Amino acid sequence: MKKIAFIFSLFLLISCGDDDRINNCNFLVDVGVNASINLNLPEYSQLMFTSNIVYIANQGNAGIYVTNVGNNNYRAWDAADPNHVQQNCSLLQRDGIEVTCSCADENKFNLFTGQSLGTQLPCGLKEYRVTVSGNTIVVSN
Repeated sequence: MKKIAFIFSLFLLISCGDDDRINNCNFLVDVGVNASINLNLPEYSQLMFTSNIVYIANQGNAGIYVTNVGNNNYRAWDAADPNHVQQNCSLLQRDGIEVTCSCADENKFNLFTGQSLGTQLPCGLKEYRVTVSGNTIVVSN
């Protein structure tokens, strides 16, 4: 009986580990994303060129940023900072290929990689699936 109690206690200690990275990356809600982007439309035509970025509202948690990363490849990111509880200042504001939240922490991210810039943060940007078919880009999850 002592062996069973020891094994059970050991199991509890192992399974109750503290992983702040996992806990801190749960601030964004899994919202359905399904955006169709027609590159023939003027508001999206700049996506035909490398390094250009478009913001699309009413998708994801705070909209999405779609980036042309070259060679007909695109990446799409949620426009909400994933490192804290969502609030008005969580919308990431774009400056070139970088986005910054306007909250006190001023977290900054790269729209090519989704990784934080400056201070290393537990969570990178939330990425969505991108498929290309002719002149149409579909962003989904």
